[in-house]
Amino acid sequence: MKFYVASSFKNIDKVRQVSNQLKSRGYIQTYDWTENEKASTFEDLKLIGRQEKIAVAEADLIVVLLPAGKGSHIEFGIALGLNKRIILYSSNDEVNKFATTSTFYHLREVETFIGPLDELVEFIITNEDRILNYRGQLLHNEISFS
Repeated sequence: MKFYVASSFKNIDKVRQVSNQLKSRGYIQTYDWTENEKASTFEDLKLIGRQEKIAVAEADLIVVLLPAGKGSHIEFGIALGLNKRIILYSSNDEVNKFATTSTFYHLREVETFIGPLDELVEFIITNEDRILNYRGQLLHNEISFS
């Protein structure tokens, strides 16, 4: 299964941890943005943006680690628009607090995992069949947007 992990630069170690654990289990990372240095030119931004957009499109699964920055939320939106399976991770219950949540966090296409980061990868692996079947269901119009 191909995956992409979105988050902010302040979570770079957590992104690497999740990515390395998934790769060690045979998953394929579509793009590792943690290898980039912070963009310093508009040309850098364009190049990175193209790479991240392609990576989201190629992934079967998008993992968003909160707190996430504006770029991560754009990737989240691209994933929603492409009907990708999304797992939204939070170490605490901020997703379910009205003051800190987003309307899009509560859509049917988004699955939330709240808990220790170490348990996130096990959750993904345990639910792999359901994640892969999600795309098949969308392709056969079995899931509606209501």
